[in-house]
Amino acid sequence: MRALVWFRSDLRVDDNPALSAACAVADRGVVGVFLTCPQQWRAHDWADVKVEFLIRNLVCLSDRLKALKIPLLVRAAPTFAAAPQVLLTLARHLGCDGLYFNREYEVNERRRDSAVVELCEREDIPVHCFDDQTVVPPGALRTTAGGFYTVFTPFKRAWIAWIQERGVALAGSPRPQREWACASDPIPQAVAGFDLSKGHSELWPAGERSALARLRAFVEQQLRSYRRYRDFPSIDATSRLSPYLTLGVVSVRRCLAEALEANQGRLDRGMPGAATWVTELIWREFYRHLVLGFPRVCMNRAFKPTTESVPWRYDEQEFRIWCEGRTGYPIVDAGMRQLAQTGWMHNRLRMIVAMFLTKDLLIDWRWGERYFMQSLVDGDLANNNGGWQWAASTGTDAVPYFRVFNPFLQARRFDPDGDFIRRWVPELSGVDSRVLHDPALLAHARRDGLAYAEPVCDHTTARRRAIQAFEESLNIH
Repeated sequence: MRALVWFRSDLRVDDNPALSAACAVADRGVVGVFLTCPQQWRAHDWADVKVEFLIRNLVCLSDRLKALKIPLLVRAAPTFAAAPQVLLTLARHLGCDGLYFNREYEVNERRRDSAVVELCEREDIPVHCFDDQTVVPPGALRTTAGGFYTVFTPFKRAWIAWIQERGVALAGSPRPQREWACASDPIPQAVAGFDLSKGHSELWPAGERSALARLRAFVEQQLRSYRRYRDFPSIDATSRLSPYLTLGVVSVRRCLAEALEANQGRLDRGMPGAATWVTELIWREFYRHLVLGFPRVCMNRAFKPTTESVPWRYDEQEFRIWCEGRTGYPIVDAGMRQLAQTGWMHNRLRMIVAMFLTKDLLIDWRWGERYFMQSLVDGDLANNNGGWQWAASTGTDAVPYFRVFNPFLQARRFDPDGDFIRRWVPELSGVDSRVLHDPALLAHARRDGLAYAEPVCDHTTARRRAIQAFEESLNIH
């Protein structure tokens, strides 16, 4: 038998269920294939930096597969609709007896995969699908009533119980093949519609060896103190694995296994840093669970239908000021400039800037969600949508509508010395931290000639406006 393995968001050899399963049964070789889908990626708001990172990881994947005598082919399928016929034609040409791939859970991806399965099986090419993006398969955890969880804490309890009962199963290393089925394709160095000069290879070295090295360095050096320092953006205290998880360059099961080994097998006890990081992995699983159970979140819809009536503002000038980091709120501007310059933003800052857009400016969260996707190297629909709906109080288990972050208090708490702000907002490089964290002192410094943007809004007034908008739209009295 000859197997065709379709790589998507699983660009690795280690712990790859579809690849390992194909290698275990093939006796006439395994062929890998990746489909470039530039029109679809653009429709899904993929960032230039994400596509650049993907291309570099394809090069590394091809090299890793060569050691197993597995060629990697690259074919064009501009949109998802083209994928079934491209795969069928390739399978027939190569004489493949089966197609293997790992599942994706967003609406368009599931529709694409269903079409692939239907066409291939109609043409007598069996399709074998596997769960890979999560530790616990989405949909496996249900409430006592049989529904999908919509609150994180009970989901977390059920998730931990599932892992304690079944453990973490790794797919292991795929078996090398005896012979080459065909030659590999060169990896394209250009993708129509994307600027690949905007990557950051120094920040995000490609390949699963780099991802595993980063994972192990984090576990050895930072996991113990993760809980204490994870919210301070000036400190290198987080794993920075999100771009690798997004493209599947490292598996979440491998991440969990490394954390468990460091924490003597404990999920929610033991080392506080390890337990906190595991909770972050569970949040990632929760958002994928929601994507499957409530597909409307993939369709520009609020998870809470009642919040569709919130009278969002669509002020393009204020939105542009937010995008460019010129709001006059130092911690907000620092986060937005970090995003613009690196394609990544610290998670605490993602919450701060998202709440500023949706509450202080009362601008539709969908504008911010899209801008993040168009900018992030780790752009991921489930995580990005979940985070934005949390901040906007439109999502499941979201922050209450009346909770509005004060950007100055957030900065005082999480960047007390102002190091992060001064790094990313150079016009504030000589300003004392007391001034950075006090709107009155900052206003005085402006009057004395400080060349820094005037505040785009007054936080106290904006907070009242946001609360009133929610209460009126939700008929809360």
